[in-house]
Amino acid sequence: MAQQDGGAPTTLAAGSAPGESGVSVLSVRFDGGMHLLATPRCHCICFQMSPGRVERRMAGRVVRLERPVGSLTINPAGFDCAADADEDVDILLVAVDPGRMALAAAEGALPEAQLIERICGDDPVLLALARTLAFESVHSYPSGALSWNEAASSFVDGLVAGHTAAMPARSRGMLGKDLLRRLRDYVIAHLDEPIGVEALADIAGRSPFHFTRVFTRSVGMTPHRYVVHVRLQRAIELVREGRSGLAEIAARTGFADQSHLSRWMRRVLGVSPTQLVA
Repeated sequence: MAQQDGGAPTTLAAGSAPGESGVSVLSVRFDGGMHLLATPRCHCICFQMSPGRVERRMAGRVVRLERPVGSLTINPAGFDCAADADEDVDILLVAVDPGRMALAAAEGALPEAQLIERICGDDPVLLALARTLAFESVHSYPSGALSWNEAASSFVDGLVAGHTAAMPARSRGMLGKDLLRRLRDYVIAHLDEPIGVEALADIAGRSPFHFTRVFTRSVGMTPHRYVVHVRLQRAIELVREGRSGLAEIAARTGFADQSHLSRWMRRVLGVSPTQLVA
């Protein structure tokens, strides 16, 4: 990224709150002009935050037009993209880890979902969430890590719901939604027990090695991490209900003990169990 004088643009906001949201923001200002060229490893959702004429290039297409504030560009991971302008430009970029999006798609019964590249458009809901994330980043997360992670999750869910297309699971070497539903049902039914990859592979009718590879491709995380994810989801529900102590919740959701549960909450959500209900 470079502005008109060849220097780096001014960073207005950058980063993400503690936790594993899989989402980060970058807000920058280009003075006098903009040049951007990238092949991102993450899905990049870019909002133009100042009006002006910008030329964008993506997947062999070139569009040059006057764009209003909030104009949306979606660049899936691995797609070459470029943008140029001859005037001041402010942009707000939200980067989404492909694995995080794969998990959201699988949980929304859309494991075959593939992000659609978009060179121009609008999405007021995603824009509002992106602004919230940028505001929190600028002000050192005044609403806390949990609020950030929930807003980031809403952003990813909105991206899956509004900007994806279904691709045949078989053609992509992925698990279908019916099988993923059976696997999730099994995990939930045995939440307080040890759950090995062998048991999940048996349900899928595959060897543990092959199952782990195709599951990770389909869901964006390994079977072990997915089991932890489902355990943690249920533990969060129980903590918020407030009817059980942490030791009991840990036992009911398959964590070794209260400390084990607390460590995973801090790692994934960036908060402790007590902060979760504060």
